[in-house]
Amino acid sequence: MNISQLLSSDYLPYYKNYIFLNKEVSLLQLLADGMLETVAFFEKLPIDIHEYRYDQEKWTPKEILLHLIDTERVFAYRALTFARNPGEVLSGFDQDIYVANSYANDKEMDVLIKEYIANRTSTLLLFKGMSENVLKNKGIASGGDLSVAAAGFIICGHELHHCNVIKERYL
Repeated sequence: MNISQLLSSDYLPYYKNYIFLNKEVSLLQLLADGMLETVAFFEKLPIDIHEYRYDQEKWTPKEILLHLIDTERVFAYRALTFARNPGEVLSGFDQDIYVANSYANDKEMDVLIKEYIANRTSTLLLFKGMSENVLKNKGIASGGDLSVAAAGFIICGHELHHCNVIKERYL
């Protein structure tokens, strides 16, 4: 499935910016390419910015990477839930609480990258096993409709968004 096959009713308007950061290629291609690009990006970050904050309340690159991992886990769970049980209702999650309790800065960047790779590999396999019909299944997450496919495209666009923020504000 490609982005052009999504309907605006597949996701809350909040996610539109994430979804449309993606290229017009298949979801599986985006997930695979995103893994390679994100790993290369974080591997090349200068070590002196791994725990840098450009403002007191902002996250460090380590926290951002673990935030990407956590968010992918949440959206992959949403995709799995709606794939298996369309119409299910799931609550939202507070990303700031997740980051505050992640202790990302206590971890080495290479460990975070390995965790990212393991998680993305799992996400790829999850979506690879879904038919086009299953990708259209929907449920309710954070108070709005979310299709299985949209959850995958949000994972990819969310990742691009945060890598762009690091490029613009940290480098």
